[in-house]
Amino acid sequence: MDNAGWHRSKKIKEIEGLRVEFLPPYSPELQPAERLWSLLDEPLVNQSFENIDEIENILAKRCNILNNMQKEI
Repeated sequence: MDNAGWHRSKKIKEIEGLRVEFLPPYSPELQPAERLWSLLDEPLVNQSFENIDEIENILAKRCNILNNMQKEI
């Protein structure tokens, strides 16, 4: 599991015979999708937005760009 707060909550009950392993903070070799976050959120960094629709439009355009970069990715 990643280290999200809900994965470490005291409310989570342990299951006998099951040991949970947590991923290191940055582990692209274990979680390949981590390499994509910087590509995806590049147009969002240090920006403010009026509403969620604005963010969705920017991300949709970015996804189209990344879709055309399949060989590089």
